[in-house]
Order: sequence, then C-alpha cells, then structure tokens
Amino acid sequence: MNKGPFSLVIGLLSLLAVAVGYGQKAFIKVIDQKNNEPVAFAHVCFEGLKTGSAKYSLTSIEGTVSNEITETSKIAVSYVGYTTYTDTVYPGQSTEILLRPKVLNMDEVVITAQYTPERADKSIYKVEVINSRQIEQKAATNMADLLKDQSTMRVTQDGVLGTSLRIQGMSGENVKFLQDGVPLIGRLNGNFDLNQINLFNVDHVEVIEGPMSVIYGSNALAGVINIITKENKSSFLNATVNAYAESVGVCNFDAAASLNHKKHGFSVDGGRNFFGGYSPVDTSRSQTFKPRRQYFFDGYYTFTSDFVKLKVAGDYFNELLVDNGPLRGPYYETAFDNHFTTTRYSGRADASFKLPKHNFVNLLGSWSGYNRVRETIYKDLTTLSENVVPQSWAQDTTTITNLVARGTFAKSNPVQKFNYQAGFDISIERGTGKKILDNEQQIGDYAAFVSLKWDPVRVGHPDRVVLSIQPGLRLIYNTKYAAPLVYALSAKWNIVEPVNLRFSYSRGFRAPSIKELYLVFVDVNHNVLGNPDLKAEKSNNFNLNLNWAKEQRKVAWSMDLSGFYNFIENVILLAQTGNSLEYSYQNVSRYKSAGVQLGCSYSVYPGFKLQVGFAETGITGSVDTDSAYQSFKWSTEVTISPSYRFIKPDITLSLYYKYSGKSPQLTFDEKVLSWQWIDAYNMMDFTASKGFWNSRIRLSAGVKNIFNTTTIPSTGGGGGAHGGGSGGTNISWGRTVFFKLTFQFNKYK
Repeated sequence: MNKGPFSLVIGLLSLLAVAVGYGQKAFIKVIDQKNNEPVAFAHVCFEGLKTGSAKYSLTSIEGTVSNEITETSKIAVSYVGYTTYTDTVYPGQSTEILLRPKVLNMDEVVITAQYTPERADKSIYKVEVINSRQIEQKAATNMADLLKDQSTMRVTQDGVLGTSLRIQGMSGENVKFLQDGVPLIGRLNGNFDLNQINLFNVDHVEVIEGPMSVIYGSNALAGVINIITKENKSSFLNATVNAYAESVGVCNFDAAASLNHKKHGFSVDGGRNFFGGYSPVDTSRSQTFKPRRQYFFDGYYTFTSDFVKLKVAGDYFNELLVDNGPLRGPYYETAFDNHFTTTRYSGRADASFKLPKHNFVNLLGSWSGYNRVRETIYKDLTTLSENVVPQSWAQDTTTITNLVARGTFAKSNPVQKFNYQAGFDISIERGTGKKILDNEQQIGDYAAFVSLKWDPVRVGHPDRVVLSIQPGLRLIYNTKYAAPLVYALSAKWNIVEPVNLRFSYSRGFRAPSIKELYLVFVDVNHNVLGNPDLKAEKSNNFNLNLNWAKEQRKVAWSMDLSGFYNFIENVILLAQTGNSLEYSYQNVSRYKSAGVQLGCSYSVYPGFKLQVGFAETGITGSVDTDSAYQSFKWSTEVTISPSYRFIKPDITLSLYYKYSGKSPQLTFDEKVLSWQWIDAYNMMDFTASKGFWNSRIRLSAGVKNIFNTTTIPSTGGGGGAHGGGSGGTNISWGRTVFFKLTFQFNKYK
C-alpha cells in the first residue's frame, strides 16, 4: 500500500496545528469565587521579576485580559469589594483566577494608628472603615452627609458655624480630624464645620472611637477621624467628572485627572459647590441656612520605588458665606449684610522608607493656614449698590497657622513576638488678628512617644496571633501648660477564630486652643469670648469591644458590641459671663460619659446587605470636687440600613434610617450646671444608582430627609451663644430630591 500521499496530508495538518497554536494568545480569566461569574474591569498588574517593569491592564466585560508578558512576572488582581489576589505567572500561560469577595469587608487595610498598613481585623484597635463604595451609595458630598447616619455619632447644625459632630458624648476640640495623617485646622467654637470637608477626592475614611492621645496627642480624647484621599495606583491615566444637584438649591461640580509614568505619579483636581440658602418659612432676607459658595483645589506628586515612597501634596479651599441682615430705614430700603470668607490651605510632604529586617521609617511635614474674614456690607436695595462699612468694628480678619513635623521608626515583623514604634510629634500653632488678645498668640506642643507590641500567644501559623498587648507612653512639653505623662494600654484577644475581644485604657491630655484662650467671636448670632485663664483638660478613658464575624458560602453575619467610660477633669464648656448676651469658655471640674454600642450586619452575596445599629450614651458632670455629680442623662440612637445590588443591570438601591432619641447637653451658666434637651427625631434617605457604559458613567438619584425633619424643639438651658434661645435646634433644611452624575475614564498602558 502506498502511504506517500496520506503521510503528506498528515504532515501538513500537523504543521497547520502548530502554526495555529503559535498564533493563539494566552489569556488570564478572573472569576468571582462564590458565583463563578466573570469579574469585569478588575485591575491587573504584571511586574517582571527580573526587570521590575510593570504593565497595567483591565479585564474585559468577559473578565479576561491578555497575557503578553515576555518574562516570569508577579501578577496582582484587585477590584473594589474583593480581596487582592497575587501569584506568579509565566509567558504564554493561560489560567483562571478565583477572586474572593469581601462580603464583610474584614480585609480592609487601615493605616490610622498602625505601625505599618494592616488589615482592619488584625489591628489592635477597633477601626471602622467607610469605603468608597459606601460613599458612592450614600451620594454623600461632604462629611456631614457621610457621618449623620452613624449610630454612635450625632450631627448638629448651626446657620453660621455649620455642622458639628459628637462622639461618645464628647464633641468640639475632643474629636481629632486628620487628612492623610495631617491635622485639619479652622474650628469655630471648638467644632469643625463638616460642610467644609468635601468628599470629591476622598478614597475612604477611617474612624477610631475612643482616646488616641498617646499617638496623636491633643484633640484626640473622643476619637480620631482620618480622611484618606484618592491616589491613582494602577492606571496610566485617570479622569473623573462629578455633577450634583439638590432641589433645595445645591449645585456642585468637580473634576480630577491623574497620570502615572513609571515611578512617578501626578494628580490635580478641583471644583465648585454652591448653595443658595434656605429658611423653612421664607419671611425675611435673613435665612436659617446661609448661602454658601465654595472653591477647592488639590494636587500631588509621588515617587515610588521598592524601598521608598515620596509624596508632596497641597490643597486650597475658599468659602463665601452670606448672612443677610433685616431690612432697615423708614421704607425698608437698606440692610447691613455680613460676608464671611473662609480660606484654608496646606502643603505637606511625607516619605516612607522600607529598611532591612522589617524596619520602617516615616517622616511627615506640613504647613497649614486658615483665614476667616468678616466684612459688613451696607446694601441699598433701591439701587442695588453695595459698600463696605469702613468702621473698624465692622471688619476683622483672624488667621491661624499650624506647623507640624512628625517622624516614626517602627519594627514590624508579623512572625516575631516583639515589635515597637518610637517617634516625635511637633505642632506649633500661631494666631493673629485684632480679635485675638494682643493681636498675636502662639502655642507650641513638642512630644516624643513610644509603644511596644507584644504577641505572647500564637497558634499554628506564625502569623496566627491569639493575644496582643500594646503599652504606650507620650512625653509632652507644652509652651503654655505643664503636661502630664500620657500613657495607654491596649490588648486584643482572639478568643476563638471568629471572636475578638479588644480592651484599651488611656490617660489623656488636651491644652486649650488659641481660639478658646484668646479669640473674641461676635456676630449677629454669636457672642463668644476667649478665656486666657483656662486649665488644661485631663482624662481617663476605658473602651471594651467584642467582635464576632462569620462567613459561610454566600451568607455572612457579624456582631460588634462595645462599651466605653470617659472621665474628664477641667472639661471646657461655654458659660454665661453674667451678661445675658455674652458667653465665655469655662472649666467644669468633672465630666463623665459612658455608653454601650451594638452593631449587627447580615449579608447574602452578591446583592443583599442589612446593617442595624444601636447606641445608648449617658453624660453627667459636677461644678467642683466638692459638688455631687448630676445623675446620668441618657440618649438612644438606632440605625437601620438595607441595600440591594442587582449585578447584571448594575443597579443599587439603598435606604438609610436613623432614630435619634431625646438628647441631653450640659450647660454652664453663672457657675451652675443645668440640662438642655433636644427632642427625639427621625431621619431617612433613599438612594438609587445605575451604571452605564461598562460602569464608566454612573447616575444616582434619591430623596434625602424623607420625614421632612427641620427644626427640633429644645428645652432647658439658656439658648445663649448660638442664636439667642430660639427654643429649637436646626437639624436639616427638609425633604429634598437629588441627582448625581459621575463619569470616569481609565487608560492602561
């Protein structure tokens, strides 16, 4: 039999198969581990093990990305809501990667109060993370929008001073706000206006409730809120545009662009917010919620290598708030208006170094400035002409600057029993202006701190820590006050695998700020005098937290139970000076707050999530050591937040409900403590969002303040320094409808 033609055909087919094989591309396919669905638009990074060169890409709608590497590489796959996957991949290799969803968000990486970035569930502190997805679902535009639904926090409103926050029964100067680790300045009456903290460039927010005085010093008795800004770490080019409108007269717009080239990163962003003002009953020019106009700009440069990261960043904020006065004259044709211009700006540089043997150095330096300018304008409503009132009483400028330098050296080896951190912290605050005593004052705070982390008990894997104990000390020199030695002890016990018990005790110290000591703040609604004789606050604080979390297939549960007790000596409160129109800061000898908090979460992957929160907080105080304490007065807060995400049409529905029970506040008038009560109220928001064009475009809409809660009656106290005793507390401007449109573009090399 002649096999020549047959052999020739077989040979040709073999050559064709080889050619086809060589022509085939290799692909990486990314799949959801729980439902086996492809993960579209996941970030993929290939980094050559030999050359160190990096290549970034994005999975397609089918969850695939081509493997075009020419050398053995490390692959990292990440996406919001999933645990980052890392492995080794070879040229020409096709494979499937199972990406594990973070149903409970237990793998969130946090940096606040940590030696090095650490998973939240591994941290010795209870750190709550409000991530970018939660910010998006709430359609929150500022920090007041974001925090108002938290069960352990209470947000209150003032027409001129803006929105303030209370944590664990404490507020004002006791809550420390940071942005990327740098303290924010520019408080009025001790509180930070949360309406001035925009979220346009915020990646996530880390919250630690309870004292953090050893690590962060003054202003950290009630807790620390660290705002972590966005940083492009994956795409070659990113551009984002946001537009937001609310039926009450809010109109916001912002845009951002960032670029990565090799080891260098650049970013610039900015925007404009506008609010036209609102009063529940519009019967005069003076509105309850004052008109605002805000401009803001940010930018950064980064250099990143294997052993060092450098970042230089700056930001600028400008707000004009208009307080229109009542009509005057025989024919009501003129008026005196107050224009308040707030400017806040900062520049900062930080450097992080990875040294051999798990040693790390972090250096941070920043300079921040804050100006508040008041102009009194005489307006003729017949000609619409405006003239600045030239008299000195009608104009003033207050300037606060703050220089911060901070450095830490840490040894953080997860498999060793002993690790430590040592550092220094310098803060120099300077205030100038004719409303400040002698027109200029300065306070310096110099500190050194050290903490030791001991992990005496481990089970199985060296990284499986059962018990951690962390003592800490802070030595302070303050240029105005003799500071005590501040110390703390924290512990974390992993009782069984899903159950963690955390305990912390801290001794706290807070020197009064320049504004509390020296600033005179007077306008149509406020008359507050600084007091240079104030004593420093000292505190003892205890926190206990029990956390349980369990994940089984597509269902997950978690429970978080906390208790706290705070005792503060010489707490600073506003008090009447004897003149019914004047208020000044005064020390109250003793102040206590205590409470219990319970949070529960239930999730069914991938769409449903329900969160329920409960908090009971009590406060009391006494004028001096010889006086008996008032009985504890308690308030209750309940939150319920269900949400459902439809994966295929990319639609998310969210509801946020909060009940705020009758709330007590201590008032201090003419050396007598009394109680002021704010009645109970309910708040509810509903949001819906839909993604288009492979999630490049997202449209959100909803209703805020569904129950139309506006002004809540208050009883007791004296009304005093804030609005003249109107008998009510402003909560919100009522029910509104909002729309938000986001466009995001990414380009990968």
